[in-house]
Amino acid sequence: MYRLISFLAVFLFLGSFESFSQTKKTREELEREKAEVQARLREFDIILKQTTATKQTSLGELNAITSQFQSQTRLVNTLDREVRLINQEISETEKKIKGLEVQLQDLKSEYSRMIYNSSKLNRGLSIVAFVFSSGNFNQLYMRLKYLKQYSDSRKQQAEQIEKLSNELVSQRVLLDQKKIDKVTVLSEEQKEKGELERLRKSQQGVVNTLTKKEKDIQRQITATKKQQEQLNRMIKQVIEDEIRRAEAESQRANSTTTKTAGTSMPMTPEAAALSSSFAGNRGKLPWPVETGFVSQGYGTYPHPTLKGIVQDSDGLEIRTQPNANVRTVFDGTVSKISTIPGYGLTVIIKHGEYFTMYSRLKDISVKVGQTVKAKETIGKVAINPNGESEVHFQTWKGLQIMDPATWITSK
Repeated sequence: MYRLISFLAVFLFLGSFESFSQTKKTREELEREKAEVQARLREFDIILKQTTATKQTSLGELNAITSQFQSQTRLVNTLDREVRLINQEISETEKKIKGLEVQLQDLKSEYSRMIYNSSKLNRGLSIVAFVFSSGNFNQLYMRLKYLKQYSDSRKQQAEQIEKLSNELVSQRVLLDQKKIDKVTVLSEEQKEKGELERLRKSQQGVVNTLTKKEKDIQRQITATKKQQEQLNRMIKQVIEDEIRRAEAESQRANSTTTKTAGTSMPMTPEAAALSSSFAGNRGKLPWPVETGFVSQGYGTYPHPTLKGIVQDSDGLEIRTQPNANVRTVFDGTVSKISTIPGYGLTVIIKHGEYFTMYSRLKDISVKVGQTVKAKETIGKVAINPNGESEVHFQTWKGLQIMDPATWITSK
């Protein structure tokens, strides 16, 4: 009976420890996720507070608030998950405490029965009298052996009772701490929900203001579409020129070149290696600015204030701090520097068969033909009439445009 109880106690203790370890790991993951979101929100605050005094109610402001709202929502959801997890931990700890209390009571009862049965077996005699009242030497030996086993069992059982008692104390302390954690996280969640509601109202206020400017927004959409088409024609022309130049150089050199799938651009072994390295870093490229957030993503999306209006974006709009350095995301060569209405100074960098484009710069610190390294500064971001500092960033593979968000690291 004693061995069975001891086995069950150890088994339940190990099972509970394994469950606690798994839960702890999940708590650590949630804490890490929470810290990352909070860092992003601090970045939002710094950037938005540094917007110049000329700030106006604009689509850029709405996009920024929407991005901030999404991050705040993620933080609130993370806190909610943490509260649910703490509740689960509290429930599991309470169950464990109850289980330990039952085990401890069973061990104490078994210990009492052991002493009682021993007393009955000895018929009230002292240990010495019990041993020397043996009828023969064999009985004497068996009684000594019995006393040794009895002593060992009592010692083991006493140790097990002490172990369970200590574990019970530890679990009660742990339970109290978890309840404190729950109060702390609930308070934090309530605070962040208040911030979320403030952002929602701010977002709705901007939407209401912009809705009243429908005609102005329609003109802006038309103008932006023409500017984007002009920008895309320019980069396509640059890429086509690069392809023709590479073909001409290949014919003159009459040397071995490489053509990769999906492109008609011949490349030297060095260019092919650079192209392969760029492709191998997909999802790992640094951002074109050190700090910032995506205020408008790549692709087709509905206009946030005008019903039935759909817009297209061939790149990312990355909001950053005024006068922030703009940097290249990978090793390459400056292929083109130009100025496009609505996009300002633009730099195109070639990475083998890949190209990256950086627009809305106010000055440039590189020259055409210059070799650049990853994270090397190529210029500074401009500030638009609304007081916003945004970099327009695109990625291309030959003449095929791609979603830049799949190439840079996630935040």
